[in-house]
Amino acid sequence: ATYLFQQDKFYDVSYDTGDKSVQCSRKPDAFKFWLMWKAVGTKELGRRVDRALAMAKYLAQEIKKREGFRLVIEPEFANVCFWYIPPSLRNVPDCPELWKKLHAVAPVVKERMMKSGSMMIGYQKHGDKANFFRMVVISPQVNRQDLDFVLDEIHSLGKDL
Repeated sequence: ATYLFQQDKFYDVSYDTGDKSVQCSRKPDAFKFWLMWKAVGTKELGRRVDRALAMAKYLAQEIKKREGFRLVIEPEFANVCFWYIPPSLRNVPDCPELWKKLHAVAPVVKERMMKSGSMMIGYQKHGDKANFFRMVVISPQVNRQDLDFVLDEIHSLGKDL
């Protein structure tokens, strides 16, 4: 899908290999799933899915509570899509100019997070929607403090934009 491969990155995108193979360079996904299933069992896999959904719900609730964050859509699974709106744009009326400026925010924040080494969250546009962050909450180790850190770090990296 074209939304997976942004061209407005700060580095040479010709090094990205995901768009050159089926399933974005994923090979034997079914085998990896089967190994995990055999290792942890059906009940543990179910528990992990339930936990991922609970963490995604927590992240969405935190986004709704925090100034400068806005959900693109209510999450239906473990993908949480949201915009970060820096202080300089928070009082701008909802108009095409706002969305044009907001479109440039996620790529800059992503560049800063990669250069600082703090985290790596994907962003994308969809249809006529400006670039937004797309957080996939699936790791069984993720906790609320981690998700709070994500939002705090995005604000820290983008508050001067």
